[in-house]
Order: sequence, then structure tokens, then C-alpha cells
Amino acid sequence: MSADDMSVPAAELVIVGHYDKGPGYATRRPSGSPSWLLMWTQEGAGLVEQGGAALTAGAGDLVVLASRAAHHYRTAGERWRFWWAHFQPRPSWVTWLRPYALSPGCHLAPAPDTTLGRGANLPPGSVAPGRLGPPSAESPSLSGRIEQAFLRAHAYARWSGRGVPPEPGETSRPVAAMAERARELVLGAVEEILLLATAAPDTFGPDPDDGENGPSPRGVSASGAGGLSGAGPGGVRGAGAGGLSGAGVDRRVARALELIAAEPGAPHTVTSLAAAVALSPSRFAHVFAERTGRTPMRAVRAARLAHAAQLLEATDLDVGQVAAACGFVSPFHFSRTFAQEYGLPPRAYRHRLNA
Repeated sequence: MSADDMSVPAAELVIVGHYDKGPGYATRRPSGSPSWLLMWTQEGAGLVEQGGAALTAGAGDLVVLASRAAHHYRTAGERWRFWWAHFQPRPSWVTWLRPYALSPGCHLAPAPDTTLGRGANLPPGSVAPGRLGPPSAESPSLSGRIEQAFLRAHAYARWSGRGVPPEPGETSRPVAAMAERARELVLGAVEEILLLATAAPDTFGPDPDDGENGPSPRGVSASGAGGLSGAGPGGVRGAGAGGLSGAGVDRRVARALELIAAEPGAPHTVTSLAAAVALSPSRFAHVFAERTGRTPMRAVRAARLAHAAQLLEATDLDVGQVAAACGFVSPFHFSRTFAQEYGLPPRAYRHRLNA
């Protein structure tokens, strides 16, 4: 069964397809669709209307339309090459999409590799992460990862639920996932696409102290563009990582804390963290200390020790393995630093927990 056989896909179906349409292609559903619809443009552009919103989806833009609302979409110009999927969302997906709502039921997540204007409006001498050259095969762009997820979703939809799922292949025909296991795999790929497409941009504009925050992504509220809140995705909290809350949070400091918390054992330095948030090392160190009350490397140390405590509590890794996993240069240095923070060396700390 394919979407070509259905003007309005049934609510329970999970369908994945890839189209390359020229002028004249259009779909109009006056009563909407029982399922949600996701469209991700690879090349050209499409005009999309739903719920009072009208938008042009260009390369890299993700459009998500909720069910039960009239919509109309068509090729804009000479070509519209795009992936699409019909599905029922998991509850968390609606939360991720909310900051990107243009109207009730119509969402636009702009191209993730160009969300902040391709690195424009950066201060002199700053660095735009990920803008140092074209992505390599070893380090694909975010758009490349999204494309790979769609290819997997299309292949998974063809799976019978037994044996090994097929590899990505020919994509000219839409496919409906009929087997329960196939549907779950497709939904997992769709979830990956949504997470990648709605990730906060990893580029930074001028110093907020100068009253310039750079352009916001189109169709995205301030919180969706990387703003911080107590419970929102991407929020930073926890004393171990130097968490921040309340007014006056600097988004560059918050991003540095996110990087530290996500991978405490990485070889973080003031220079590497500063580069990740488009600041000079001296400016970054000053802003970080001003906003958190500690130096960047003290925040790294605290995050590493907190991570080490978790590993000691939850795993049977020996002290040397824990030290290496948390970025310490030697087990001796780790043990001494851990004892200074927790009042017990690592082995005694674990023994006390298991006593």
C-alpha cells in the first residue's frame, strides 16, 4: 500500500515517501488529515498553508502539520524535492514543536545548518562553530544526518518484522509501515529527525551586553531559539555543572555549561569552550566567571567529579577506568581530587554506598 492510493491517509498508518515534483504539483485537503504530516525540503521550495499560516519551505526547512486542519501545499517555482511522513506523534514531540508554531497546528523549523543566517552578524574575530568548511563524510552536517534518518525510515517501513530490516535503497515509491515492529522503527527515525531539526542553533551573535542578540530563527519563539527555562529542553541546571537559573542568564555561558555537562570527560579547555560560543578565551573566561562565580575549568572539574560519583555509584568500573572516563590524567590525581571534594577517596566512597 502506498500514499499514491490514498487522498487522505488513515490515522493509524505510518507512511514515508520522497517526492521530486515540478510546477503544477499540489495537494489540498479541505478537512485536513487524520494523521500528522511532516515535510522536509531538500531542494527547491514548496508553498504550505494551514490554520491561517502560509509559508515557503526552502532547502533544509522542516514543516510539521497537525491533524484535522485544512491544508494546502504545492510546488513553488520549478521544483520541490522533499521527504514526507504521515504519523501519529508521541506526546513529547508536541512539546518540542511548540516553539516553532506559526499558527495552531502549523510548525516551521528552519534549516538547522543556517538557522542564524549562515553565521552572519558575528562580532569581529569570533568563531561560528561548524562554519569552518564543508562537512566531511566523517562529520556530516545536521541536514545530512536528517537525510540519513529519512532513508532509514523509508527502509524500515518495508520491513516485515522478521529477520534483518532492509538497507536503504530505491525511494521513488512511498511505503506504509504495515508490521508493528516496522512502525516502531519508523517512528524512532521520525523522532530523531524532529530532535535534530528542533535543536537549538549552535551559533552565537554579538554580546548581549551590547543589546544585540542577533536575528531569531523565523517562526521560532525566543525559548525555541535556545532560551533557557527551568524545565524546557536545553535548560541548564545542577550545581555540579555550574547550573544557572533566573534572569540575566548569558546564553553563551549556558551553552558552555551544556557542553561540559553533556561530556564531562572531554578535553575541555578555556580555548575550546570559548571557540564553541564564538568568544575570545579572555572574554569568555571573564563572562563565565562573572555569571557563575567560578572559572570555566573549575566548572569542568565539578562536572567531572559529579560524573565520577555517578559512575562509582552505578557501575563496577575500577578507579582507573572511572578516572579515564571522567577526563582525569591519572588515577592518583583523580583520587586526590575526589577526596578533596567528597571527603573520601573513590574506593571508600563506593564502599560506604554498598555497605
